Amino acid sequence: MSNRGKVAAAGVVAAIVLFWAVGFWAGLLVLIGVPAAAYLLLDDAQRRRVRGVGRKRLGR
Repeated sequence: MSNRGKVAAAGVVAAIVLFWAVGFWAGLLVLIGVPAAAYLLLDDAQRRRVRGVGRKRLGR
């Protein structure tokens, strides 16, 4: 299994546990809010690098 597959599987498991523990809407807020807040904490150079990874331009 690739690293992306492992991360996706872990995300699904975390979402199920979170929805069960705190409810659907609170869990959804956490699952969307935490990555969004982490992205907003990056500086401009780091954000460009993250966008580049998404476009497979890392290292060019």
